[in-house]
Amino acid sequence: MAFIAPFRGISFNIDKVGSLDDVVTPPYDVINENAVASYVAKNTYSMIRLDITKNPGGVDGADIRYQDVADLFKQWLSQDVLQRDGQAALYVYTVQYKHPSGRMLTRKGVVALVGLSEFGEGVVKPHEETFDSVISDRLRLLDTTKAQFSQIFSLYSDKNSEVMTLLDEAKDEEPMACITDSDGCIHSLYRMCNGAVIMKVQEFFMNKALYIADGHHRYSTALAYRRLEKERNSEFADKDPANHIMMYLCAMEDPGLSVLPTHRLLHWPGRLSMDTLKNRLSDYFDIEEIKNGSREILLCEVLSRMDEEEHKDSENSVTTFGVYHPGEDRCFLLFTKKDAYQLLNEKPIQLQELDVVVLSDVIIKGALELDHHRCEDENLIHYYSDPDEAMDEAVKKCNAADEATPLLFVMNPTLVKQVKHVADEKLTMPHKSTYFYPKIMTGLLFNQQVAGEEVDRLD
Repeated sequence: MAFIAPFRGISFNIDKVGSLDDVVTPPYDVINENAVASYVAKNTYSMIRLDITKNPGGVDGADIRYQDVADLFKQWLSQDVLQRDGQAALYVYTVQYKHPSGRMLTRKGVVALVGLSEFGEGVVKPHEETFDSVISDRLRLLDTTKAQFSQIFSLYSDKNSEVMTLLDEAKDEEPMACITDSDGCIHSLYRMCNGAVIMKVQEFFMNKALYIADGHHRYSTALAYRRLEKERNSEFADKDPANHIMMYLCAMEDPGLSVLPTHRLLHWPGRLSMDTLKNRLSDYFDIEEIKNGSREILLCEVLSRMDEEEHKDSENSVTTFGVYHPGEDRCFLLFTKKDAYQLLNEKPIQLQELDVVVLSDVIIKGALELDHHRCEDENLIHYYSDPDEAMDEAVKKCNAADEATPLLFVMNPTLVKQVKHVADEKLTMPHKSTYFYPKIMTGLLFNQQVAGEEVDRLD
């Protein structure tokens, strides 16, 4: 079902920019606006100058914001700061990393162009909600620059590792780029130009569906851009560059594939004591306070207890959360009662089983009476994969002179099989339900959509 194609990727010229470690960045949506200056200070050619962060609150910026990026992109191309490959290729992307558990893992994937398909067609399957304000911002960036600066991270099923076996045998021996990110993860990118192998890989994907792991907004943006291009061009064809999106494709059976939890730091709009919070939650949760230790020890104990509960026999386990109130330095474990699921009885069973849905619908929307749109419009929820970073930020916000009450909710990870089940049923999870680790780095490779060119379908 899925169509993939090689493309002429663009990458940085190391002779011009120096160390790639200081040029590449994480995806734009995990970079705080306040951190932009530090990335540019590392290297004036930082990718953050092209793949700009979204405006605070998700609103669009002025036209000049996007035009400045387009002008800079053209300038770097003309100055040979950026180089476009002369031959279309598939790109093998590997990352070696240390899992939070201490295990050393390697995840393998391939970067390719993928033919766009509306979600209702069942070829590319989402699992998370998106926000129109974010899509609008990214659409203006794509429409102005005519470039895709970061890959969408998608999954496919390949129990026998057929694709990676083919690509590993045919890829270049030496990587075209290799960087070490701030977490110590080693990212390597290899070209693979063998036409016969490309055709075999294309044939493999013709019977496969793709599951978006990370990049729902970017994919929805590409769909919106294609609609624009169709309106502008009466002769729009399947081979048009705007009919494709750059993706990183990883087998869901890959032994190096990891999903981490995404913890939520809620900024309650007002003052809220822990006792009041307990009263609001008591109808839906059994609550146990964790005592006798520093906040770091309390958090470690909560995570340990949650992990124990997660690995119990399914008949005896319950959904658990940790909650930390930095203003009172109090930490609690929440054990979900059966009554909590009454708030979810209109949802499909595939969603009722998800911790993120219980948090979103039972705690945030139910007990705390904050609806989805208010949380987005007022930027009330911030997301963190690192619980220590989330706690540090909660403490900082607590000490700030404002009327908000920060509350840190600690989560268990969503499972890959849950992602597949939800997507197969055409359902969606709450925003930021998954954190596939490590993130694909922005700046190793990106795709330019050149008017008049056609995507090489090898048919």
